[in-house]
Amino acid sequence: MRKLYFFLAICIFIGCKKDEPKIIPVVKKKAPAIILTEERSVEIDTAIIGTYKSETLKQFYNSSENKTVWGNLKKRTYVLSQLQNSEKLGLDPEDYKASQLQKFEKRISSLSDTELATYDILLTYNFEKYLNHLFKGKLDPKKIYTDWDLDEKVLDVNNILIKAFNKNKLDSIVDNIQPKSETYKELLKALEIIDTFQDDNIEKITTDSLTKKISLNESNAALINIKKRLLFWGDMTGKDSLTTVYNRKTFESIKKFQERHGLAADGVIGQGTISALNYSKERRKQQIIANLERWRWFTADFAENYFIINIPDYSLNVVEDQDTTLVRNIVVGTSKRKTPIITSTLKTVVFNPTWTVPPTILKEDVVPAMKKNRNYLANKNITIYDTSGHVVEPTAWNENKPNNYRYVQSPGYTNSLGVMKILFPNHHSVYLHDTNHRNYFGRSNRSLSSGCVRIENPLELAEHILNDTVRFSKVKIDTIIASKKTMSFKITKKYALYQWYWTAWSKKNQLIFRADIYNLDSDLYAKLRN
Repeated sequence: MRKLYFFLAICIFIGCKKDEPKIIPVVKKKAPAIILTEERSVEIDTAIIGTYKSETLKQFYNSSENKTVWGNLKKRTYVLSQLQNSEKLGLDPEDYKASQLQKFEKRISSLSDTELATYDILLTYNFEKYLNHLFKGKLDPKKIYTDWDLDEKVLDVNNILIKAFNKNKLDSIVDNIQPKSETYKELLKALEIIDTFQDDNIEKITTDSLTKKISLNESNAALINIKKRLLFWGDMTGKDSLTTVYNRKTFESIKKFQERHGLAADGVIGQGTISALNYSKERRKQQIIANLERWRWFTADFAENYFIINIPDYSLNVVEDQDTTLVRNIVVGTSKRKTPIITSTLKTVVFNPTWTVPPTILKEDVVPAMKKNRNYLANKNITIYDTSGHVVEPTAWNENKPNNYRYVQSPGYTNSLGVMKILFPNHHSVYLHDTNHRNYFGRSNRSLSSGCVRIENPLELAEHILNDTVRFSKVKIDTIIASKKTMSFKITKKYALYQWYWTAWSKKNQLIFRADIYNLDSDLYAKLRN
């Protein structure tokens, strides 16, 4: 009997072993072998490669059996010229040792074997770094920001480089690796345009001289430098007497300038217009370079159908089959309560949503207001619930323990979310929604929300994306809204959401800028050049 038990135990043990999942090793895609030509080539000491602490570099030279590869003058010249001219793409040539590489090249015929190996490694290491920067940016947004949720971009740089190297097609690799989006191309054009401007030395327009806004036909000493700026940027053409009078010619030029900068094009010169005028050429160039970096972070593969939001432009575009089908004004978060940068997928439309007061608004807005007026929430149709789900009267609310309650606003036209919201997966508890402050869409500065994006005329948008003329016609949607019952419907057509941030581009050879509402541009440029 003991033998039988022992035999059964062995069988169970073997059976369990068979049921254990097999560990499958992760196999990295091996790069193709490098085809070497007959030019001078030397062996490379692998210890030198190891000093770079780069697995990619190690694998690259494994493909050449640890021999130098850049003996061909044409290939070498192409790499050198790309790194030297990387500033045309908003990058810094010295990030890629351009000057040091040129010094090696001038001595190429007299380099020792060790020097040639060093030069070869430097060419490979810096060109691959350059390609990586063009593909996914120099910096990692996840290490800079806590509210930027973007999918990581992965590049098999060895595979791409070696294939181009072997086929003598290095001259196409840089173009192919960069983002293909129209905005990225417009930014490259903007960089080209701004380099045509001379360096400016115009005095800063001081706000001390502006006791009020300047209107047509008024006089102000600041107008001299204002006119100089307008002439510099080309918004005013020809010559001007540079008087202190706000004449009709200057008025029309200001409106043109305001339109380029997303300001109310009313010709009235206020603080927003002065702030935009005071940007120097160098600062605008830095802004363009910062935006090029952002667009390298963003996905290069747009979905067939998508919503794209530019936060500083306060705009939402619906794009379907490469055609813009709807455009909407939006309201975004303030600088203290920023709208997060997100790539996601739209999931659900909710009509007549309730609104639960989030922690930040509870702490900063609701609690102080309730301490002053116990009827504050009741006046906003917000009900207080305790942890058991029972309604709490405002008089019984404990102001010392505000987090012990849930605060829910009933559906309706005056609900903070309005009459509709659109949900999508994200880590920030934000969504797109209507608003009870519909007058905000008439403002030029719409950085006014607590983080979510508010949409103008949202019911038309819902009708469009639900795309069912029977179930979700305008009449049916109006009926749902009138019921004041919360109803959720799945969005069956797949829409990606790109909720992004960029403050510069070009259009028809004109520079276009938007206010950097979250003050990100200067800091990002400084990090890029660090």
